[in-house]
Amino acid sequence: MLAYLGLLSDQFPAFNVFRYLTFRTGSAIITSFIIVFLFGPTIIAALRLRQGKGQPIRADGPQTHFKKAGTPTMGGLMIMSGVLVSIALWADLTSIYVWMVLMVTVGFGLIGFYDDYLKVTKQSDKGFSGKARLALEFLIAGVAAVVMIWIGMRGTGSFSTSLAFPFAKRLLVDLGWFYAAFAAFVMVASGNAVNLTDGLDGLAIVPIMIATSALGLIAYLAGNVNFANYLQIHYVAGTGELAVLCGAVIGAGLGFLWFNAPPAAIFMGDTGSLALGGMTGAIAVATKHEVVLAIIGGLFVAEALSVILQVASFKLTGKRIFLMAPIHHHFEKLGWTESQVVVRFWIIAFLLAFLGLSTLKLR
Repeated sequence: MLAYLGLLSDQFPAFNVFRYLTFRTGSAIITSFIIVFLFGPTIIAALRLRQGKGQPIRADGPQTHFKKAGTPTMGGLMIMSGVLVSIALWADLTSIYVWMVLMVTVGFGLIGFYDDYLKVTKQSDKGFSGKARLALEFLIAGVAAVVMIWIGMRGTGSFSTSLAFPFAKRLLVDLGWFYAAFAAFVMVASGNAVNLTDGLDGLAIVPIMIATSALGLIAYLAGNVNFANYLQIHYVAGTGELAVLCGAVIGAGLGFLWFNAPPAAIFMGDTGSLALGGMTGAIAVATKHEVVLAIIGGLFVAEALSVILQVASFKLTGKRIFLMAPIHHHFEKLGWTESQVVVRFWIIAFLLAFLGLSTLKLR
């Protein structure tokens, strides 16, 4: 909305600032933080009143988690409210990339909301049917992937269905229309990986903000022809606007962390983790940095792999690789305190983000 004030810069030179992505991204950060910070207590109180016993605690989980019983979930609603208002104010809503990423974010968030709703009302850690949930996620992600391919064909064309690789400026593998299935998989896998990571106070939201910061920078650079040519990355016209969306997520994440810091007053829930994970996957697809996402979001990849390996090992051999999966619970079982696990995982997330960003220049 306010982004359109830049169109009046010829009559009002002061409005020229609204044309700058950097200004609007910074404004999006501040706006979403203020919204979540101010309205957070009201949302938490309303959720606590309606949810009663709050999010169910896993019976086989670490003993220290039972003291969290009664904490409300669906904190993703706080994050999404800040993000959506901030986007409405500061993003260029003519950008199809913004709408596609928002479609994935909101669509995955609604799926997560329904899952949280079932868990709270049934007071069980078993929510939405796994197969039905994945089917809906792939449907939403598939539509977004097809539209992004279509946008690319109208613009860059030559690599809209191709997979780019880090450290190689000219290596492109054209997957044809199979790329749509691959892109959908990236979004779904990202959403569920973040969902598995969300198990400790503050564990998921900070790595999400770190990954979003890195992806926001990538979107800004990939959407600018001069920067893209200088860094020898693939220029994708229109993706720069996604930096504003990333800014909105960072601000909302900071606001949420204020209430999610130990001891958490609210949990993110599937409402937030699925939405934010799907969002990171969608931005990576839009900017043609799907492989780099696996580096930047390496922490989420490790969490998901720990669950896959644990299940596979138990089914094949009857033995478990980890004391408990996802892997953050394994370290709790080893004797690490919750704060130790969380802060050390944050450090890993920072290092992986820097490693992922290094691929922008090492080509």
